[in-house]
Amino acid sequence: MWTEHDNALTRTFRFEDFRTAFSFMSDVAEEAEYQEHHPWWSNEYNVVTFRLRTHSAGHRVTEKDHQLAAAIDHLATDYGGVAE
Repeated sequence: MWTEHDNALTRTFRFEDFRTAFSFMSDVAEEAEYQEHHPWWSNEYNVVTFRLRTHSAGHRVTEKDHQLAAAIDHLATDYGGVAE
């Protein structure tokens, strides 16, 4: 479940290995380009953490963030990601 904290949606996923996490991130990058909404994220080995908020709306959570979060969830499921 995404958590809203400090004007951002956050969530962390764990994958089988780095290669899987990186492939997932590549697909998220494609989706972010398609939606024209780009996340802040970090990656360490098989863990990917996201922070979503809309800069053009005063750095707060908007429907754009929820739409990207839903797409990220779908992709994470496809890659066997486990939310932490």
